[in-house]
Order: sequence, then C-alpha cells, then structure tokens
Amino acid sequence: MAEGKYDKIVELLKKKVSLKQEVYSKTKDVFEELRTMLIEISKDLTAQVKGFDGNLAVSFKDTSEFEVEFTLADETLLFVMHTNIFTFDSTHEVWKSPYVQQNKDNAYCGKIFIYNFLSDSFKYNRPNDIGYLVGRIFINKEKHFFVEGKKQLSYLYNDFSSSVMDQECLMKIIESAILYSLDFDPFTPPFDQQGQISVGEVINANLQSRIATGKRLGFKFQSDSNF
Repeated sequence: MAEGKYDKIVELLKKKVSLKQEVYSKTKDVFEELRTMLIEISKDLTAQVKGFDGNLAVSFKDTSEFEVEFTLADETLLFVMHTNIFTFDSTHEVWKSPYVQQNKDNAYCGKIFIYNFLSDSFKYNRPNDIGYLVGRIFINKEKHFFVEGKKQLSYLYNDFSSSVMDQECLMKIIESAILYSLDFDPFTPPFDQQGQISVGEVINANLQSRIATGKRLGFKFQSDSNF
C-alpha cells in the first residue's frame, strides 16, 4: 500500500473511532441517567397509587446493559440504547441546521428507542404480540439532541442546535412517552384476521401465545411518516 494512502487510512480511523467513542460515551451517560430516573419514577408512582389501588402494578426491570422496562398497569415501555453510532442521509432535515453545517461531526449520533407494548405480552410470554415505536432520541458528542416521535414527542425537542440534554429534558421525554402510551388504547383486530387456528395449537395449549395482539393490529399505524 502506498504510504500516502496508508497514512490517510490511519488518520481517518483515528478520527472516526475517536468521534464515535465520544458519541457513544455521551449516549451511554444519558441512558444511565434515564435508568436512574425510571427507578425513581417507579418508586414514586408505586407510593402514590397504593393510596387508591393496591393492585395497580408499577415496576422497573433492568433487562440488560442497554435495555430497561418500565411497566405501569397494562402498559410497558421498553427503552433500548443502540450500541452503534449513526449519521443521516443527505435528505434529512438535520443537514439544514447551521449547527451541523458548521461541523459535520455534530451529525453523528447515538440512539435511544422507546417502544410501547401491552404488559400482558411479557407476562404471558406471547412472542407474536406487537410493540410500537413511540419515539427515538438522537444524542451527539456535545449532548445536543433531538427527538422523533408521536404527538408531543414530535415537537417537544426538535431544535438540534439549541437542545442540550439534561435531567429536566429527559424527564419531559419520559413523561410524554408514558402519557402517550396510556392514551394509546388497543383496538380489537378485524374479525377475519383471527378466524383460523390449528388443531396443534389447541392440543399444545399454546393458543394464547399464537394469537398475535397489538394495539393497532390489522389497522394502518401511521409511523413511517413521523419517523
């Protein structure tokens, strides 16, 4: 390999690896803060709901280093940090920001996803049940961030240049995700969609796990246009 090209490859590797490690570190910091806040929210809500309904379940589950579950009654929110770092395609709105135009490195982001599931999907081990992407948080090396999501999450934080992640911002994101999920009620699927079962499913007593359940199963869920 020619010395000039070799040096260029080494230099590019140094720059990219260093940048991505920095973004990863900041994203992980935010995720750890989110984990801590969800634990506290779980404790606070548990204490409050005991006063009017002792059977109302509120819980936090530390699933893995990059995944946590927050359950409130029949709703479960799954928060997942992706371990890779991403940038955006040339048509994305982020490139119109002067903040990114001044330094393209600012476009490299870590991602935290927020999914909504029915709690019974986990409780009764129904692997065919459907969850929905409620929002995703993009965080760069300077902890600037923006959120893509449903309803309030879609406009709560969409100014990448001025939004810097802190506890107050993170709490608003969590609260908005919880409120959206509580207000997002399941529809019963169309009759014909659940019209057939096999004898084997009945004999093996696994009918519950084979009947897919989702809040909008069988209906068009408008997510692609928002994400």
